Amino acid sequence: MSAPQIPTTQKGVIFYESGGELQYKDIPVPKPKSNELLINVKYSGVCHTDLHAWKGDWPLPAKLPLVGGHEGAGVVVAMGENVKNWKIGDYAGIKWLNGSCMNCEFCELSNESNCAQADLSGYTHDGSFQQYATADAVQAAKIPAGTDLSQVAPILCAGVTVYKALKSANLKAGQWVCISGACGGLGSLCIQYATAMGYRVVGIDGGAEKAKMFKELGGEVFIDFTKTKDIVAEVLKVTNGGAHGTINVSVSEAAISASTEYCRPNGTVVLVGMPSGAQCKSDVFNHVVKSISIVGSYVGNRADTREALDFFSRGLVKSPIKIAPLSDLPEIFDMMLKGQIVGRYVVDTSK
Repeated sequence: MSAPQIPTTQKGVIFYESGGELQYKDIPVPKPKSNELLINVKYSGVCHTDLHAWKGDWPLPAKLPLVGGHEGAGVVVAMGENVKNWKIGDYAGIKWLNGSCMNCEFCELSNESNCAQADLSGYTHDGSFQQYATADAVQAAKIPAGTDLSQVAPILCAGVTVYKALKSANLKAGQWVCISGACGGLGSLCIQYATAMGYRVVGIDGGAEKAKMFKELGGEVFIDFTKTKDIVAEVLKVTNGGAHGTINVSVSEAAISASTEYCRPNGTVVLVGMPSGAQCKSDVFNHVVKSISIVGSYVGNRADTREALDFFSRGLVKSPIKIAPLSDLPEIFDMMLKGQIVGRYVVDTSK
């Protein structure tokens, strides 16, 4: 396939200071380094991490100015001279982890996300809220030809993240998993992965719209925190003793701590969501007597990505998305801040 014509400028959303104006404007098209792909981004999911990158409220500093976004799905239009196993026209995904040293102990064990030199899309590396973006050829996700790029975009972060979290819970088919924050961008995919993996799913979230979505996605028991007075007691009741695994994708510190109380003896609490400054508080007596484990689950590695995409390709997981123009990103962030989003927003970079 001949190389497509690549413009010198493009539309993107950029900000120049933490919490500053999100400017939809013409910016230069980046040039790929020797190890990078240049991807014509068609769609990008909007993740809560993008909000933190913009606000600058995490202890990890983001580059400035910054083009955010790390759930980009598009087409390879150029590549560096050292790139192997890719060709022009391939479908490719931009993930949170854009690159790592590949030589440290963490990279050697396939824990590249823990590398001290990790390069992060939409955080330390300009990301997918633009029409053309670069990605490390080793870490970029291979997307099968013919895939709906709008649907697959959220899988590249939200999907991989919750799939890895479920693996970290060490569950067996038939056991209970409780998802706190069940119907947001992460939770809506976690419900489906958990069901596909044979687990029984309890979801905690609020409102009739989210309750409806939960059932449509295959969840078994929905607990509305706006109506239920004692969440812990209700989870213990419906699971007959507690959830074998709890997946915390909510951004509520209180909800995270509650998950340690309704976790079943010998169960696992998995921390995924990272509200700024939050702590997970676990009563030591309860923790010891019930012998529970609390683990953190970051993003998945390349194998996790391949496996998560395979669930999607086989039709076992679908992205409940709403598509909006890239120029609407400030409004999407505002809705995210207000907790008004059900499912996942995906932005069309052509608008």
